[in-house]
Amino acid sequence: MSDPTAPRKFRRVLLKLSGEALRQPGSTDNISPPIVEDMAAQIKAAHQTGLEIAVVVGGGNFWRGVTASNKGMERATADYMGMLATVMNSLALQSMLEAMDVPSRVQSAIKMDNVAEPFVRRKAMRHLELGRVVIFAAGTGNPFFSTDTTAALRASEINAEIVLKATKVDGIYDSDPAKNPNAVKFDRVSFHECLTRQLKVMDSTAFSLCMENNMPIGVFSMNEPDNIRRALVGEYIGTMVDAKG
Repeated sequence: MSDPTAPRKFRRVLLKLSGEALRQPGSTDNISPPIVEDMAAQIKAAHQTGLEIAVVVGGGNFWRGVTASNKGMERATADYMGMLATVMNSLALQSMLEAMDVPSRVQSAIKMDNVAEPFVRRKAMRHLELGRVVIFAAGTGNPFFSTDTTAALRASEINAEIVLKATKVDGIYDSDPAKNPNAVKFDRVSFHECLTRQLKVMDSTAFSLCMENNMPIGVFSMNEPDNIRRALVGEYIGTMVDAKG
């Protein structure tokens, strides 16, 4: 009988990283090179197992379109600025990966030939097959969509087996653990139960994309050492959201 606690074996995954996590708390620098270096080292360790890895990085360490919009800026312009922020984060991660001899490509949904390839689905899949880490930048290229939605969309497009969302919390709870000390964490939960209980996993567009495409979502804390690598290689950490629950 197989060991139910043995790591799952993924072939291709999409890792979603929070942009805010690239900033050292309390620092005025938007990107902390040591933090990005640690992320890259964990990705490299997982990559060396033969795993095909695509990455989406948010831009919240630089700019949040929704926040700027709430303060009076036109929403579409504010969102485009946020997309450009994700390009900077993507280039930072690529730089660290390349310094560690991990081949990588940045594909941007907004054309900027001098710094990144344009997003082409088949080309991205070919890069992955050749062992290159592919970083998807500039969101979907359209305003009003989050980088969570980008992650769900790109994961479906490249036939990834799971979206692994690295966050500040260690999983999904039945209520906000920051407000309720008795909040209960789920190890596994279904898409249907997330909807019924109105659990916050991703924004509604991203969640719907994953549910409609039967794309599992793994939610875990990136604040714990080595958690990115552990999630990538299939260890059971955080919360798993899928059709079965």
